[in-house]
Amino acid sequence: MTSSENRRITDLGTLKAISHPLRMRLYRALFVARTATASQLADQVDEAVSLVSYHLRKLADHGLIEEAENQSADGRERWWQPSSYGFSVHEQDLRDAPELAAASTAFGRTINAQRTEMHSRFLDERHTWPEAWRAAAMSSEWLPRLTAAELAGLGAELDEVVRKYDERARAAEAAGDTEGRENVAVHLFGFPYRG
Repeated sequence: MTSSENRRITDLGTLKAISHPLRMRLYRALFVARTATASQLADQVDEAVSLVSYHLRKLADHGLIEEAENQSADGRERWWQPSSYGFSVHEQDLRDAPELAAASTAFGRTINAQRTEMHSRFLDERHTWPEAWRAAAMSSEWLPRLTAAELAGLGAELDEVVRKYDERARAAEAAGDTEGRENVAVHLFGFPYRG
């Protein structure tokens, strides 16, 4: 991964590109794998290699992923990696841009549907996980009364905590500490609501 920072998406083309459900699944799988080929990702998402290759090229066209150093002796394989440590869409970039705001809403719905699917799959399959993983899994809801500034601060602090754990885990894995590690999804939402 080239950058350890989030990529801020401010253009309609990039937002539309990542809003495609398969592209988002591929991006997520690539982020977890760190580097992968189209055939490896095709196995994970149960799609044809040619279709996966097409969508990876579209993600690369928008700078969301990039070619990685070849990881095998077969020089014909094209390896990919995320170009940054994730990406973000900021509300202030949507002001006075109705098309961008609409694309952001579509993207949010795609992400929400995929997150819900991931959590539902865990709930359906949790009995197949060892006790330690079942006990460690969490699902919480808090309903504090905050100001917008307090909510923004909470989000920033939570981001720092998750990033700290992720960076620590990546360093441990790079050092060979892979025993007992699994992919973990942490989904947090913080938004205002009325009754």
